[in-house]
Amino acid sequence: MCLAAPSLVLEVRDGMALTECFGERRQVSLLLLDDEVAPGDYVLIQAGGFAFERVEPERAKEALALMAQLMAQGEDARHWGESGA
Repeated sequence: MCLAAPSLVLEVRDGMALTECFGERRQVSLLLLDDEVAPGDYVLIQAGGFAFERVEPERAKEALALMAQLMAQGEDARHWGESGA
C-alpha cells in the first residue's frame, strides 16, 4: 500500500511543478494529470515524482492535519520508549 500526502503547488513551468509538503520541496512531473494545475492547488504524487491527482484544498488540508497529528503521536511514542517508561 502506498500513502501519498497532498503537496502544495508553488510554481508551474513546462509540464513540471515545484511542490511543498511538510517543509520539503520537490520538482514533480504533471504529465499524468488531465486537469490544469496552478500555484495554490494541491496534488498527490506517486513514487517516481509524478503528480497523479489534483485534490480539493479542504480535503488536502484535512489530510495534512491528520497526518501531522499521527506523526506527532509517533514522535511521542518514540520518545516515551527512549525514556524507559
